[in-house]
Amino acid sequence: MFKALFIHKTEAGYRTELRDLDDADLPEGDVTVRVDYSTINYKDGLAITGKAPVVRSFPMVPGIDFAGTVESSRHARWQVGDRVILNGWGVGETHWGGLAGKARVKGDWLVALPPALSPRQAMAIGTAGYTAMLCVMALEKHGIRPDAGEILVTGASGGVGSVAISLLSKLGYAPVASTGRLTEEAYLKSLGAVSVIDRATLGNAGKPLQKERWAGAIDTAGSHTLANVCASVRYGGAVAACGLAQGMDFPASVAPFILRGITLYGIDSVMAPGAVREAAWSRLAEDLPIDRLEALATEIGLAEAIKAGANILEGRIRGRLVVDVKR
Repeated sequence: MFKALFIHKTEAGYRTELRDLDDADLPEGDVTVRVDYSTINYKDGLAITGKAPVVRSFPMVPGIDFAGTVESSRHARWQVGDRVILNGWGVGETHWGGLAGKARVKGDWLVALPPALSPRQAMAIGTAGYTAMLCVMALEKHGIRPDAGEILVTGASGGVGSVAISLLSKLGYAPVASTGRLTEEAYLKSLGAVSVIDRATLGNAGKPLQKERWAGAIDTAGSHTLANVCASVRYGGAVAACGLAQGMDFPASVAPFILRGITLYGIDSVMAPGAVREAAWSRLAEDLPIDRLEALATEIGLAEAIKAGANILEGRIRGRLVVDVKR
């Protein structure tokens, strides 16, 4: 037996609870993993609370991430005892996920845990940090070098933003943190932010073309925030967009694209090919300062994850939440 968060939907409504399950309850898959740690991302909060239709199949065990050890395998790549990570692939949405003591998945979805990282550290990074790395890699691929100027990071106090600031700072960039929680200024500067701005300056409708300020940007908000970010990126710059915390809409103008030649990169972490995932995790193991990783991570037990799901949607969570599924 093992414990799991369990979501079910009936005529009485949507409910998430802690439940005991056993191996026979697990879904189809060719690898069974003993989960050591999982995490709570924004999407997990949506799934746990039912605030958005993230879960597409019921009943469901949420959790889009996990790190653990292979317990049994019919997949050619994985052997008993291998340490692995999973991010995305619809896990926690259409296939049972990682907020449980065990998971059974397709072996093709797994990535080897880098030797330099422990399972707990991997989940302190999680999909949020893996997404942040994909964003940084997109800016690098665009040719934006550390000496190009300031890089704006929106939603800076959250998981993606916190890891992005840490990565950018370690790589020599000058990240500027945009947040709705200015009380977190000391925390954000401890991660490497050179300055902190109020997200309110970006959150409302703005001019289609604004003063050029940012060499590049990483955006987790979407909506008016993303439109204003694009409008203030310098000539030839780029924005990596990976979130929709403010909204799915994009009320923007073509002006920054055709008059300043900026580029908007869409960052997908869910279905990214295996080679891209492996490259991102290799970079994270090398480039993310472990001391800063510890500073941005808070550990909770599985029983606390339901409340944490609501808190992350309400913007009450700083950095990353690591879930010890054994307690």
